[in-house]
Amino acid sequence: MFPRVRPLVAASVALLSLSAVSSLSSCVANAGEPASGAGKVAATAAALELVVTDIDGKKVDLKGYRGTALLIVNVASECGYTPQYAELQQLHQKYKDRGFTVLGFPSNDYGGQEPNDGAAIKKFAATEYGVTFPLFEKVHTSGKEMCPLYQKLTTEKGAVKWNFTKFLVNPAGFVVAKFDSGTNPLSPELTGALEAVLPKKG
Repeated sequence: MFPRVRPLVAASVALLSLSAVSSLSSCVANAGEPASGAGKVAATAAALELVVTDIDGKKVDLKGYRGTALLIVNVASECGYTPQYAELQQLHQKYKDRGFTVLGFPSNDYGGQEPNDGAAIKKFAATEYGVTFPLFEKVHTSGKEMCPLYQKLTTEKGAVKWNFTKFLVNPAGFVVAKFDSGTNPLSPELTGALEAVLPKKG
C-alpha cells in the first residue's frame, strides 16, 4: 500500500510542474531573439554606416574608419573648453599610429559659441592649436535638427549637454563610452578607456 498523497501536496506538485513547463516554453519561444541590450549595441554599430561632409565640403563615408578607434567630439571656437583642442591634438598624435583618430564636429548649439564658417573654423583650429585631426562641417548635435550621426551616438549613451562632449567608438563601430565636457582628453579615465579598445597588434 502506498501512502495517500494529501490534497495540498498534490496541488503543489501540479503547480510546480505547470510552472516548469511554462518556463521551458518561454525559453524556447525566446531562444532566437536577441537580448534587448544586444539589440541596442547592434543598432549602435550603425554609427559608422553614414556619409558625412568634411570641413572642406567633401563627402566622407564613415565606413572608411572601420578598424580604427575614434573619439568623436562636438567642438567650438569660443567656448571655455576650447583649449581642449590642444589636448585632443596631443591625444591624436600619441595614438594615431596605433589605429586611432579624433573626429571634430563643430556645432553652434550651445551658447552660440561656434558662429564661424568652415574655413574660419579650420584656420582657427590649425593656427591656434595645431590641429591636424579631421574636422567636419558644422552640425546640430541636439534638438529637432540633430544630424543623423549624433542621433545614433546619443541613442545609446545619452544627450550632449555642452561643447566638447566626447564619444569613444571602438574599431568595430560600437559606441562604448561618453565623456562630458569637463573630462580632459589626456585624463587617465579617457586614455584608459581608449587603450582598452585600440586595435590589437599583429
